[in-house]
Amino acid sequence: MDIVRTYNDFITELPPFAAPVVRAVVVIVLALLVVKLSEGFIDRFFLMKRYEKLPLNNNKKKTLTGLLKSIVRYVTYFVAVVNLLELFGIKTASLLTAAGIGGLAVGFGAQNLVKDVISGFFIIFEDQYNVGDYVETAGVAGTVEDIGIRSTRLRDFGGQLHIIPNGEITRVTNHSRGPMRALVDVNIAYEEDIDKALTILEDVCREIRNKREDILEGPTVLGVTKLGPSEVVVTILAKTVPMQQWSVEREIRRAVKVRLEKEGIEIPYPKMVYIKKDSEKEDDIS
Repeated sequence: MDIVRTYNDFITELPPFAAPVVRAVVVIVLALLVVKLSEGFIDRFFLMKRYEKLPLNNNKKKTLTGLLKSIVRYVTYFVAVVNLLELFGIKTASLLTAAGIGGLAVGFGAQNLVKDVISGFFIIFEDQYNVGDYVETAGVAGTVEDIGIRSTRLRDFGGQLHIIPNGEITRVTNHSRGPMRALVDVNIAYEEDIDKALTILEDVCREIRNKREDILEGPTVLGVTKLGPSEVVVTILAKTVPMQQWSVEREIRRAVKVRLEKEGIEIPYPKMVYIKKDSEKEDDIS
């Protein structure tokens, strides 16, 4: 109470033109302080040991943390703006009563904002994706870094950050939910013993299965799946934990190449035969 009384006394001693400016600065500082303290509390809340047993994984905690921070920022800044308008003599209460909140939103072209907020709510409510998931949406693909009530932030493999309004997210492909498929096609030359090649590939699959813990099922040699122009195609299939399917595919390809070369099994590749016409003429003369 003493602080409030001192503040009021200080304001009353200021010139009339300076009082609103000082009050506006105080409102802005308080808004920034509230946001800073609230974000710190939200971070500490999910780190408390008493909440470690909640059925939330790390990605879900990051998602809720970002969402709560976003809500706090929007609410705090809205209250601050309303107070600033009141300080400078703009009667926001009568303005809102006359036009209505919905009318203001339409009048200021905020239809997209309302759409983004509603879409963001359903994204969170339906658990379409979390922070840390790798998704494809709105024409881009990347890892989710933040989910707010208005927008989602994705960072792609190139490092670019994509900020996508939630209203533009109409279809989502989530690569981080459930077992992922690792599929590798191996080309074998027609001249090779296909049964021997299949046996070698099955042995390679067993070695990889025993080596990696991120493989949930397989790798399994499905057999000959295609007869190409110059190769017999053998397909290998495995199921992995999310986001490890590409790593498993690379490991399978490397192990297959090394083993086939060691066993003398040819992997077909384009060849070019060059014939010298001069040598043909010399043969004709002789």
